Amino acid sequence: MTAPQISARTRTRTRPRAVLAMAERSARQVLGSVSPDRLTELLDLDPALVLDDFTTPAAHRALAEAELLVTGWGCPPLDRRALDAAPRLRAVVHTAGTVRHHITDACWERGISVSSAAAANALPVAEYTVAMILLANKRVLDIARDYRAERRAIDWNERYPDAGNYRRTVGILSASAIGRRVIELLRPYDLDILLYDPYVTAREAKELGTRRVPLRELFARSDVISVHTPLLPATEGLVGRELLAAMPDGATLINTARGAVVDQAALTEEVVAGRIRAVLDVTVPEVLPADSPLYDCDNALITPHIAGSKSGELRRLADLAIGEIENYVTGRAFAHPVRPEILDRSA
Repeated sequence: MTAPQISARTRTRTRPRAVLAMAERSARQVLGSVSPDRLTELLDLDPALVLDDFTTPAAHRALAEAELLVTGWGCPPLDRRALDAAPRLRAVVHTAGTVRHHITDACWERGISVSSAAAANALPVAEYTVAMILLANKRVLDIARDYRAERRAIDWNERYPDAGNYRRTVGILSASAIGRRVIELLRPYDLDILLYDPYVTAREAKELGTRRVPLRELFARSDVISVHTPLLPATEGLVGRELLAAMPDGATLINTARGAVVDQAALTEEVVAGRIRAVLDVTVPEVLPADSPLYDCDNALITPHIAGSKSGELRRLADLAIGEIENYVTGRAFAHPVRPEILDRSA
């Protein structure tokens, strides 16, 4: 992503007072690669002041003058008490994905404008997912394990007659921002893409390049199922025992969404029994107990929530956020606004 340029119009406009609100580690990792001048040319901001608690006297002094908050992972909730301390607050630019953890109903009631870098964070998750889909269908992990163990020439076509991506079926659970990006990235491949999302019509699914099917059919027909459903009261435990049992033998479940969308116990039983495979970047709990059988199971690949932006990819989040800050400063609408009416069905 190309870093946004600061316009002459921006330089001549009065800089709004802004405050960073996130964990210090988030500020260091996400904004650390950005020159402080890029922020201070746009904003009246102290880059060394990072709020991770809105209840202290120092926080109240900073909030009292703030027109804009630049938030990130670790930002405390902007509840009524915090907003009472910030009477001038007009907008929030979030340098990460979901705003559910800190944007409250009180923010919408106050008419505060909110932007999120969720679109920037969706790309690495989609890239991770596509890589895992292709590897799963190719049976790369199984073949690599066997080759490492036997260390000899083997007819892999005979041993794994189902390996390969040509004309395989991939099921996408939810046309979220990440789910849509996965569908987009899969277009060059000879795959049949199915979709379940109750908010997407058959026509919209066709425009996305996929076919809408009922939930159970998605699980029964797919060689790989990729979960992109946000964790909501209605989706907790959505992928339960019956849906997992409907998966074909040898199929793979990929979860980069939230661990609680899947019945962890039921999935563990199916995977440990060797009937299906799993690629899990998220689990319940977030770090599995040391004695979890999934760690040593040949049919499971467990990664520690790394699909989202990591290390060098964090710069993409910062660049998007700075672009949104310039939009605000110059009086333009946010390019990536968060709207309260869709939060009940989005991440």
